[in-house]
Amino acid sequence: MGGKRIWTIWVGIALALAAVGANAQQQATGGWKTVHEGEGTFYQYTEGGNCSFPPPTILTAAMNHTDYAGAKACGGCIQVTNPANGKSVQVRIDDRCPECAPGDVDLDQEAFAQIAELWQGRIPIRWKYVACTPPTLSLYFDPGSSQWWTSVQVRDHRYPVAKLAWRVTGSGQPYQAAPRELYNVFIPPGGMGVGPYDFRLTDVYGQVVKVNNVALSPGQVITTTKQFPQRPGAAEGDSLLGRALAEQSALDVDDAAD
Repeated sequence: MGGKRIWTIWVGIALALAAVGANAQQQATGGWKTVHEGEGTFYQYTEGGNCSFPPPTILTAAMNHTDYAGAKACGGCIQVTNPANGKSVQVRIDDRCPECAPGDVDLDQEAFAQIAELWQGRIPIRWKYVACTPPTLSLYFDPGSSQWWTSVQVRDHRYPVAKLAWRVTGSGQPYQAAPRELYNVFIPPGGMGVGPYDFRLTDVYGQVVKVNNVALSPGQVITTTKQFPQRPGAAEGDSLLGRALAEQSALDVDDAAD
């Protein structure tokens, strides 16, 4: 009996530790799990959302504050499904819904109409991150940017952007991480100097793209030849939670090397 009791205690401890580990992994990756559940609503959105993108030419949505994740969701694409009828629609996150509960998505009216009748107003939904389709990503400097105050935004990315780091081209200096504002721009303290710059962009899955020799061009969209690689399983919403911590460790090593 004593041995059985000890075995039961050890099993309980192991299960508890596993639960703690899984929760830590989910928090470390910003909640980019495979499938989310919540409620879907709609609003009439044209431009000027929290993500600070220009007027959209595609279907968009506002993400609840929790899953907005400090603007990491901006520019990410999700597939939203109405489980009541099986209809799905793909949208890009262009805005934030401060009053929405975790898991909820506020769709633009046209997107909502593709999966439900407008009179329904609020429906249960399931959604997951999927790859966006732009062939290359771009950068945009705020029109007021200068060597003393520099605001840069990443656009047209395949997956949500987690981090931006920079250095002056040819300086040989380590990359410096740039803080991100809630309205989806990166603003390094004290500006970035006259440039040109090298940028290192990291998506939420740990993939890295480097864009070099970028001139300071306020108010202009800078089209690059780079894009985050297509991830196996990403189109199905697989967020590779189990590997996220290992990828982050590798990035930290790369940071030190640079």
